[in-house]
Amino acid sequence: MCPVRYRPQRTRHSHDDAPDTSEDFARLAALPEGPEREELSSRLVEAWLPMARRLAAKYRNRGESLEDLEQVAALGLVKAVDRYDPALGTPFVPFAVPTITGEIRRHFRDHTWDVHVPRRVQELRNKVRAAVRDLSTTVDDHAPSVERIAEHTGMSQEDVAAGLEAIGSFRSLSLDASVAAGADDGFSLADTFGQEEAEYDTVVAREAVKPCLRELPERQRHVLYLRFFRDMSQSRIGQELGISQMHVSRLLSKSFERVRRQVEHDRRVGRAHVTGRPAHRHPATVPDGMAAA
Repeated sequence: MCPVRYRPQRTRHSHDDAPDTSEDFARLAALPEGPEREELSSRLVEAWLPMARRLAAKYRNRGESLEDLEQVAALGLVKAVDRYDPALGTPFVPFAVPTITGEIRRHFRDHTWDVHVPRRVQELRNKVRAAVRDLSTTVDDHAPSVERIAEHTGMSQEDVAAGLEAIGSFRSLSLDASVAAGADDGFSLADTFGQEEAEYDTVVAREAVKPCLRELPERQRHVLYLRFFRDMSQSRIGQELGISQMHVSRLLSKSFERVRRQVEHDRRVGRAHVTGRPAHRHPATVPDGMAAA
């Protein structure tokens, strides 16, 4: 196999990372899929890697490590080598550079935002950021106003406001960050979060069982009152009502089961009302003999 030749082009490129690989690309285009084509493609990618790394270096200091950017640029280079067709008459560099830089920009757009922002808002952010940079060189140290940015870019003030808001969404603050800038009092964002209130669930449960308790027969309601509001034991309840402790236990179990099933039924009906789907009655929704109870 012929190795890739590293002869710098004399007229078109001023960079040392532009090898002369025109003959190799022509041979690659004529090769069918297979090991020989894959090997030649790999050699071409390796030959042009310095150019891809140079393009990646232009995007350093933007929150991503240079190593990650070089990997993204190498992926763009692989795509460029795979898609390049020398028969179209376009040199490789004018074809490869947009492909590689597009891959890098796509990486910033899709993978480096801490907060998900729609593509349109990302584009607004880029326009607004460029406008702020331009206006900051012509206006006194004050940040340009929304009206000034809109006039400069031809955007609406609503779009400018969305772009300004998105500028602060590229990176999120750590929960360990101080609430006040420069403060060293140990009070962080995490300290401002609320905590779960267990009593909320208790309130919801009480409100859910209230209508069910009202529907219980008077005797069962009285047994529940003695047990849970008077804190009486089952045996003492039996003595007061003149029934056995076992009978009291059955009445309590029957009340619990009826209330539980009724609450579950009401929840299904509520969900069906929200979703618009009919609530299918489960055979266990209403226990046998409830009416008689």
